[in-house]
Amino acid sequence: MIFRTDLAMELEEQHRSEQIPGIVSQDETVGNLTINKIQITSEEAAQKIGKPIGEYVTVTVPPFSDDVTSANEEIEAMAQQIQRLINDDKGLVLVAGLGNHQITPDALGPKVIEGIIATRHIKGEVAEAAGLSHLRPVAAIAPGVLGQTGIETGEVVSSIVKDIQPSCVVAVDALASRSLDRLGCTVQISNTGISPGSGVANTRKELSKNSLGVPVVSIGVPTVVDGTTLAGDLLQAKEMMSDEQIRERFEPRGAMMMVTPREIDLVIQRAAKAISLAINRALQPKMSLDDIVYLSE
Repeated sequence: MIFRTDLAMELEEQHRSEQIPGIVSQDETVGNLTINKIQITSEEAAQKIGKPIGEYVTVTVPPFSDDVTSANEEIEAMAQQIQRLINDDKGLVLVAGLGNHQITPDALGPKVIEGIIATRHIKGEVAEAAGLSHLRPVAAIAPGVLGQTGIETGEVVSSIVKDIQPSCVVAVDALASRSLDRLGCTVQISNTGISPGSGVANTRKELSKNSLGVPVVSIGVPTVVDGTTLAGDLLQAKEMMSDEQIRERFEPRGAMMMVTPREIDLVIQRAAKAISLAINRALQPKMSLDDIVYLSE
């Protein structure tokens, strides 16, 4: 069956009936939120499901397009998961916002960077005088995309990592989902890294512990659905068309189409705000959420 998604939760659902050893999935409810945690523990399971060994957390929230402001419980829930997967409360963290700010469905990463509280430069006597000596060092970068800079995102991030030597990288990017119902209302957090551009079938050099030498926590929100994947769901259910027939109808001459909500501007703006607050909260747990909101504006 035609099926392309970046969400581990959707891949696990597809293969659930096969009962693959090495995959553990569990759900929990926190207030109005649903949190799904998937552990992939074996190479066999990783190959079968198409995701590296590691943990994938999906937080289902009220649609970002409907909420004017994110509730504190959403931010706190995401922050707790980010903090848990980073598993280090002292070292320098590099936050990388991946994507193209000129293309709205791909602008999540750069928009998140606008709200990150960068603190790496605040240290020593300056930090003491300002009462900020408790802050964790954080650096933030929006490296752009290959078409804008002529440099691979992975090359930019790798060079910065070698120079400033962070203890962890947090990478934020827009994702693709199988279902329209999950666009703009799910946040996936993982400790396995990320491949920029994978959501639109334009995969570049991955950002992972293997490629960068430091742990990578990825955060993403699905903003697009592959048109052929969407058509496959609809037509195979109603007309029993084969994958080949669907591709012939919806990918003439190999052309692909990505579908995004008409309210994508609101989704990106509000999702970016919520994720930046959650990252700040995870990295600066000694600061109140009110102070974080004030400093990030």
